[in-house]
Amino acid sequence: MEHRRVTLFAGHYGSGKTNIAVNYALLLAGEGKKTVIADMDIVNPYFRTADSAKELEAAGVDLVSPQFANSNVDLPALPAEAYRLVEDKSVYAVMDIGGDDRGAYALGRYVPYIREEGDYRMVFVANASRPLTRTPADALEVMREIEAAGGLAFTDLVNNTNLAHETTPQTVLASQEYMAELSRISGLPVWLTTAEETVAAGLQGKLPDLLPMKLQAKYFDLPDDRKQPPKPRPLFG
Repeated sequence: MEHRRVTLFAGHYGSGKTNIAVNYALLLAGEGKKTVIADMDIVNPYFRTADSAKELEAAGVDLVSPQFANSNVDLPALPAEAYRLVEDKSVYAVMDIGGDDRGAYALGRYVPYIREEGDYRMVFVANASRPLTRTPADALEVMREIEAAGGLAFTDLVNNTNLAHETTPQTVLASQEYMAELSRISGLPVWLTTAEETVAAGLQGKLPDLLPMKLQAKYFDLPDDRKQPPKPRPLFG
């Protein structure tokens, strides 16, 4: 898998970008790369990169998270240390960008540094099962909103289609038509397909560039009504 020095993950709320950012940072560290991950999501108070702090620390990944993350402060502030990701060229930087356009505003201050270096991948995380990105055209609209807010164009797509614990290998395989169309209308390649480890085991040899993932433990603390995945539906319906 080809890596860039800076990799940014963004997407609609519930797309799974935080899980992917954490797992990708662990992958980089596992390859012996000095890795730093920044939680730049100052909008979503529930799923945070900081929830995986112990696992990241054990793997040697440095974590930069908003001040007062996981507290009752409405707008946690990004620490000055976040500039390390764009200034320190000796590290591989992973950025978890806030969901939708509101969360992407925090990215703007780092964009000049990222563009100047030119060694980055701006990734849109797509989940074809989410109700607000029901079609590839819906997903493209979200992409354009994030680009406008953050000031940085996407370069790649990640397919993270899932139905929570009801996800099967077929769930992921059925999303290939959706992703092919999103790739066509956006002009961007599908860089990775991600799936929880047991699901990914059933996809080996069926999809290229597959990233098996461990899910953040905090998911299991959700109330039962929030664990319910959306009902299966036609991908273009």
